Amino acid sequence: MTTARPVQLVWFKRDLRIVDHRALTCAAARGPVVPLYVVEPELWAQPEASGRHWDFLRESLTELRGDLAAAGQPLIIRVGEIRSVLAALKAETDFATLWSHEETGNRWSYERDLAVAEWCRSNRIDWREERQFGVIRRLKARDGWARRWDQFMTEPVEPAPTLTPVKAALPLGRLPARDSLGLASDACPERQRGGREAGLDRLYSFLEHRGTDYRSAMASPLAGAEACSRISPYLAFGCLSLREVTQHTWNRQRELKHQATALDRDTDAAQTVGRFRASLKSFNGRLHWHCHFMQKLEDEPALETRNLHRAYDGMRPTSPDTTRLAAWERGETGLPFVDACMRSLAATGWLNFRMRAMLMATASYHLWLDWRKPGEHLARLFTDYEPGIHWPQVQMQSGTTGINTVRIYNPVKQGYDQDPEGAFVRRWIPELAVIDGRWLQEPWKAPNADTVLGKRYPAPIVDHLAAARSAKERIYAVRRGTDYRDAANAIQTKHGSRRSGIRPTGSAGSRKAAKRTSTASKGRQESKEKKAAADAQIELPLNGGREDHR
Repeated sequence: MTTARPVQLVWFKRDLRIVDHRALTCAAARGPVVPLYVVEPELWAQPEASGRHWDFLRESLTELRGDLAAAGQPLIIRVGEIRSVLAALKAETDFATLWSHEETGNRWSYERDLAVAEWCRSNRIDWREERQFGVIRRLKARDGWARRWDQFMTEPVEPAPTLTPVKAALPLGRLPARDSLGLASDACPERQRGGREAGLDRLYSFLEHRGTDYRSAMASPLAGAEACSRISPYLAFGCLSLREVTQHTWNRQRELKHQATALDRDTDAAQTVGRFRASLKSFNGRLHWHCHFMQKLEDEPALETRNLHRAYDGMRPTSPDTTRLAAWERGETGLPFVDACMRSLAATGWLNFRMRAMLMATASYHLWLDWRKPGEHLARLFTDYEPGIHWPQVQMQSGTTGINTVRIYNPVKQGYDQDPEGAFVRRWIPELAVIDGRWLQEPWKAPNADTVLGKRYPAPIVDHLAAARSAKERIYAVRRGTDYRDAANAIQTKHGSRRSGIRPTGSAGSRKAAKRTSTASKGRQESKEKKAAADAQIELPLNGGREDHR
C-alpha cells in the first residue's frame, strides 16, 4: 500500500515559463502540482503599473496555461489578496509546500512577500524559493559576485517537467477585464507580443543575424530597434530564463569563433563574423549588467523611494513642476529629439538604452525634476519594466547615486549624432514637416520658425545649454559637502562593481585621477561651451539589504 504524495503549490509571479523553472521542477519531483497565478488588484493599483504591462501579461499567461496543460496540469488563476487565495487553496487541496522563485520586485511586492512568509509560518507551510537570476539574497559583500554569477549561469538548463495532476477538481479561473483593475486603455500599437514563443523568436533571430551590428547600432533609436536583442520584456516577465539566454549566447560565440578560424581575414565574410563576435561580446557583458543592477535593489529596497546618496536630499523640489513634467511626458518639450524619443516609447513600449538615459537626464537636469515622478512615468511606458534595473538606473541617470559618472546629455547634439538624417524625428514629430533638415534638431533657428513654433509645435520650454550649466553648478555644490566622500565610499563598497576598477574616493590614486580628470574636463567643457554644440557632461571619478523575508 502506497502513501499519496503531498500536493505542491507553485506560485508563478514574473517567471511565466515551464522550461528552466527550478521551482516547478522541484515541486514536480515531490508530488502532484497545482500551478497558480494570482491577479492582485493592489499590485495593479501601484503608480508604475499600466495597461501595456497587463496586455503583455495576459498574452504570456494564455500561452503558459497551454504549456502547463500539455505538461499535465493547467494553470489556475485566482483574483484577490494572496493570503486569502492561499487559505482557500489550502482548504481545497491541503497543499504541503509553497514554491516560487525569489523576486526582486518593487516595494509593494517586497512587503507582500513579508506578509506571505508570516502566513506560511502561522499555517506551518514550508515556502521554498529558488533563485531565478544571478541576484544573491542576503549578500554580505560584492567581492566575488561576478564569479558566482558565472557559476549560476553554467548550471544545466532544466527541461519542462512532467506534472502529476491533483485529484481535486479545481476551477481554472479566468483573467479579469483590464478596466476592472482600474487600468486605463493604453494604446501601444507597436508593442511586442507577450509569451515564450515570441521571446524565443526574438532571441534566435538576434543570435543568428539581427545582432551582427549590435555593438555599433545600439546607440541609435532607429538602427537599435532592429539590431538590439529586444528580449528584455521576456526576461522581465520570465518568459525566458536568463540562464538559457546566456548559454545560447555562449554557444553562438563558440560557433562564430570556429567560423572565424576557417575564413580568410580579408574577406567580407570574415569581417562580418568579426563584427558579430564583437557585438556578442558586448551583449554578454550586458547580461551581467542585468543582474548587477538588480542586486542593488535587492540589497537596498529603499532605492525605489529615496536618494541613494542622502546628500542629494532636498537638492530638487520633491513637488514637481507640473507644467514641465506634463510637457516631458507628452513629448512636447520643444526639444525635437527628446520629444521624438518619448513619442516613440509611448507607441512601441521600447527605447534603446542611450535614449532612455537621455530622457531621464533631460527630466532631471534640464527640467530639474525630482526623479520619482519621471521614473514612474517611464516605468508605465516600458513594456520591459524591471524594478531591479529601472530604479537604480533612474537614480544613476539623475546623478543621485554618489558613485557614478554624472552625464548631462546635450539633447540637441544627441539628435545630430543619433539621427543625422532626421528620419527618426520626421517620423515621430510630423509637426516639423515644413522645417528644413538643416534645422530639424534646432527648429528655433529655422528661417520659418515663427510659422511652426507656438502654433504646430511648442517652442523649447528651457534653454538647454543654460539649464545644463545651472544643473552642473548645483551638482558641484552638493559634491563639495564635507561628508560627501565618506558616504560615497560606503555606497561604492556596498553596491559598486568590482570589475569597474573604481577605487574609494579618499584614496591617493583616486585623488590624482580626480585631479587629472577635472583638469581635462575643464578644458573640454570650455571648448564645448564655445561651440555650444557638444555633450554637456560632468565626469568625476567619485565611487560609487533586502532583508530575507523567511
